[in-house]
Amino acid sequence: MILPKIRDPRFITLRRGGTLTDADHHLLALWAATCAEHVLPLFEAVAPADPRPRQALDQVRAWTRGEIRMSDSRAAGGHAMAAARVLEGAARHAAFAAGQAAVVAHVAAHELGAAAYAIKAVRASVPKSEAERAGRAECRWQRDRLPDAVRELVLDDQRLRNDICWSVFD
Repeated sequence: MILPKIRDPRFITLRRGGTLTDADHHLLALWAATCAEHVLPLFEAVAPADPRPRQALDQVRAWTRGEIRMSDSRAAGGHAMAAARVLEGAARHAAFAAGQAAVVAHVAAHELGAAAYAIKAVRASVPKSEAERAGRAECRWQRDRLPDAVRELVLDDQRLRNDICWSVFD
């Protein structure tokens, strides 16, 4: 469970009663896709014939450009997560990251799920003795790519939800 019990209005769009603009929603989705794509090779190395996680990232990017409906991106995210369920380790986490990124189109707060699963993928891809260091490096890499317009929002979200995201943002 990576979503809080009470939804943060900063991650709910204006038209649904929150404070999130469409432009910032799109930035969150693009950042989540960037985080997931960074670790996608960990999935593709194990399941090179399964296009679902990469397609999910393509779909969320298409959604940000207005080319597809939210429901199409959300469905692609579900397919990516189905690809994850039959795997383990880094490949599983990488596919979940892609799935979480695609469902940002539906629920913006999934942006943190994409980032957290990407960090878990990196941690699982290295020897246990290197996992913490690798996870911190991935978290820094992600933060370096945060768009200025949503940077403080995401950093605050990481602080608030770190405990339900496996404490990967420490």
